[in-house]
Amino acid sequence: MASLRFHVILFLIYTSFLCLISCHCPPENHVTLFIFGDSIFDSGNNNYINTTAQANYQPYGRTYIKYPSGRFSDGLLIPDFIAEYVKSPYILPYLQPGIHDFTYGVNFASSGAGALFETHRELLNPIDLRAQLTFFEDVEKQLKQKLGDAETKSLLSRAVYLISIGRNDYLVPFYPNSTVFQTYSKEEYVGMVIGNLTVTIKELYEKGGRKFGFINVEPLGCIPYVKILDQGSNGSCFEEATALAELHNRELSLALQELESQLKGFKYTNFNFYSSLSERINNPSQYGFKEVNIACCGSGQYRGILSCGGRGGVTDYQVCENPNEYLFFDAYHLSGKANQQLAELMWSSTDHNVSGPNYNLKELINL
Repeated sequence: MASLRFHVILFLIYTSFLCLISCHCPPENHVTLFIFGDSIFDSGNNNYINTTAQANYQPYGRTYIKYPSGRFSDGLLIPDFIAEYVKSPYILPYLQPGIHDFTYGVNFASSGAGALFETHRELLNPIDLRAQLTFFEDVEKQLKQKLGDAETKSLLSRAVYLISIGRNDYLVPFYPNSTVFQTYSKEEYVGMVIGNLTVTIKELYEKGGRKFGFINVEPLGCIPYVKILDQGSNGSCFEEATALAELHNRELSLALQELESQLKGFKYTNFNFYSSLSERINNPSQYGFKEVNIACCGSGQYRGILSCGGRGGVTDYQVCENPNEYLFFDAYHLSGKANQQLAELMWSSTDHNVSGPNYNLKELINL
């Protein structure tokens, strides 16, 4: 354990050192990435808060740097691959100590977070979307102190803002004893999530943000963790959860179209996470997967209990030999191989029903 802790600390110091060196004289056309959201994007912020939603222990990271970094996967996450594509250092978590240079951006995402403040508040205490925006405002102040107002404004307007949010908000209504749908209709609840996201987008726009990359919500009911929430499940996907994700995705598309018409210079790409993951669930062998129903790491039916590593209150767990054969690494998160495939689609898919409606991420960055 002491050896593991030493290697993790050494890795974090090393990546911080590389970033600081590279950020002193970045290329003139370098890309700045500001990352918001949940565990799909969280590169380690939850390592530094009081929460059980952490992945800084084995077997997380086993096919990445061979040590856990806080990413909920055996490998890299979508933003890590995007950083590689733009020839940037991996974007470090905002809460990691010692970060003083934000030239290449910073990652605010927090595992368990939602667009709604209440989401997982008592259960996990994540950094909700509003709090992430507050962190961004602190970064803006630091940039102004270092670069001045004019250069900071230019950097923020050229930056790309990646946002993944919503999936955790839509878990809450299906927890045992939840009263969400006794208080709100499904349409009202989705409207609250989209409303909070829209407010955040507008505030980032006011700060200078013009280029945004979104991912919609995957078919939630097909995730191992969500399947076991359906007490009457016979192995099929939890259709009510998936239907809520579909409602969110429709409303998200409409909201983004409306923002595009309202905000001058607002450009975006909306990656169809839903259809891309569904395609792999329905046709696994075409994408090199052998198992799409059971997680690589976890326990119980479908390995759908979040016990990977024995830290989730359940000490017994199983872990597969080859995560690359699995779509899901743990009960709620994708394998590194799956993340890489999805990142490639978000980056360069020419099908604007997958990455669009007008640009993929590469095209958006080059505008």
